[in-house]
Amino acid sequence: MTPRTYRNPILDADWSDPDVVRVGDDFYLTASSFGRAPGLPLLHSRDLVNWTLVGHALDRLEPAEEFERPRHDCGVWAPSLRCHDERFWIFWGDPDQGIFQVNAPEIRGPWTRPHLLKAGKGLIDPCPLWDDETGEAYLVHAWAKSRSGVKNRLTGHRMRPDGTELLDEGKVIVDADRIPGWFTLEGPKLYQHDGWYWILAPAGSVETGWQGAFRSRGFFGPYEEKIVLEQKDTDVNGPHQGGWVRTATGEDWFLHFQQRGAYGRVVHLQPMRWSSDGWPVLGDDGAPVSVHAMPDLPPQPPAAPATDDDFPGGRYGRQWQWTANPGDGWATQHSADGLRLACVRSADAHDLRKLPSVLTQRLPGAPSTVEVELRLDSDEPGARAGLAVLGDAFGWIGLQRGTDGTAHLVHRFAEAVAEAERDAAHPRLAPEGRARLRIEIGADARCHFSADTGDGFRPSGPVFAATPWRWVGALLGLFALAPTGQGHAGAASFTRFRISPS
Repeated sequence: MTPRTYRNPILDADWSDPDVVRVGDDFYLTASSFGRAPGLPLLHSRDLVNWTLVGHALDRLEPAEEFERPRHDCGVWAPSLRCHDERFWIFWGDPDQGIFQVNAPEIRGPWTRPHLLKAGKGLIDPCPLWDDETGEAYLVHAWAKSRSGVKNRLTGHRMRPDGTELLDEGKVIVDADRIPGWFTLEGPKLYQHDGWYWILAPAGSVETGWQGAFRSRGFFGPYEEKIVLEQKDTDVNGPHQGGWVRTATGEDWFLHFQQRGAYGRVVHLQPMRWSSDGWPVLGDDGAPVSVHAMPDLPPQPPAAPATDDDFPGGRYGRQWQWTANPGDGWATQHSADGLRLACVRSADAHDLRKLPSVLTQRLPGAPSTVEVELRLDSDEPGARAGLAVLGDAFGWIGLQRGTDGTAHLVHRFAEAVAEAERDAAHPRLAPEGRARLRIEIGADARCHFSADTGDGFRPSGPVFAATPWRWVGALLGLFALAPTGQGHAGAASFTRFRISPS
C-alpha cells in the first residue's frame, strides 16, 4: 500500500510567524496579523496538514485610537500559542507598545481583552513557559532594533503564573553577537524536554536565514546552540521561525514559514526527531522536505482556510479582515446574500493604502483566478467601488460614478513610490452600473485584470506585479469610497466572491 504523503507548503498563503499547540487530538495554530482587524487568526487541524480557520482571538487592536488608520507592518507580531491550566494563552509583541497577552477557556473564546504585560519599544516575539514540576513561570522575548536600537539577543524573565506580571527586570540569556556568524536572532519559542530548557529560534533574516536550537539546564543559561534547519541545496529559502508540536503517539513535527515575496510567509511542515546526542533534527537531516509521509494520525478530508464567499445576510466570512479597526456602518446586514459596503467618505480616496475601510484577505500562493460581481448603488459623483490587489504598490478595477450620473468601469494603479493612483486603462461606460470583475494571478504574482460590463470579459491595462509591504504579503481587497462631503454617499454591493485555481 502506497503511504499517504503531503506536499509543502501546507498553508500556501501569508500565515506569518506560525505557532502551534496540541490539545488532545486537536491541533491549533495562530499567526501574525499585524495591523489588520480582527487579529490573531485561529486555525484548527486533526492531522497537521489540513487546516481550517475557526476564528480570531482579537476583535480590535488596542489602544483603539492607534489603529483607526492602517499601520500595515505594525500591531501584532509573532504570537505564541500555549495551553495551560485549562486555558488557551496567546502572547505577542507590538513593537511600538510592548508585550501583550490574551487568554480564553476555549479556542473559540471568549478571549480576554489584551493585557499589557511589559511596556516598551522594540519588545517582540514573546513566549511563555510554565514549569509544571516547580510551579515557576518564565517568559523569553526578542528585540526589534528599529524601535529599541537593540537586536540579536534574547531576554528572559520570571513571570507570575497567572500571566499578569513579570517578576524581575530581565536578563539577556542568549547574546548572538557572541556567536560567530549569527545575526538577527529573534522569534524564540520556549520548551522543556529531556531535562533541558530549549529555545527554538531563527536567525539570519527572513529571506535567507536558518532555524537554531538552544539548550540549557537552567532557564537563565548558559545556553549552547546548533543550527537545525537551513536551505542547503533545496529551493526553500530561509526556512525558519515556527513551533514544535508532539502528537499523542509521540511523533514530533515542526511548522515554520518561508518568505515568498508578494505571497508573504507560507507555512511548511517538517518531520522532527531527536539525535543520539540529544539535539533535534528537522526535515531531511536539517534540510526542508518538499514531500513527506503524512503524520501518523487518523486520515482527514482535504481542507484549507476558506476563500470563497456569498456573504449570506450581508455577513462576511472569517477570512476577511479590515486594514484597521472597523468603523460603524461600513458593512450592512440584510436579508439576502451579498456584501453591502457603504461608500465611506475620505480625503484619501486616491490612495487605497491609507484607507481603513478596505476589507481584505490573503493573496493565494498558487496561480489563481479571482472573481466578484459588483453593483454600484450610489449616485454620488466620484463614488467608486472595486476589487484590489493591495500592497506597497496597488492596482484595482471597479466602477465609478461620473459627474453626469453615468457609471464607468475604471482600472487604476499606484507604484510603491507614488502618492496617488492613476489610470491603468481608459475608462469605459458600464451602462447598468454593474460589472463582473476578474484578476488572474499568474507566476510571480503577476496580475492580469479584466471585467465584463455586459458584453463578455475584456482585458484591461498591462500586467501588474503584486508587491508586499515590508513584513506583510499582498492582499486582495474589496472597497467602496466617496469623496469628502456631507451626508450618506450610497453603497456598493458585492456578490459571489470566488477564488479558483488557474
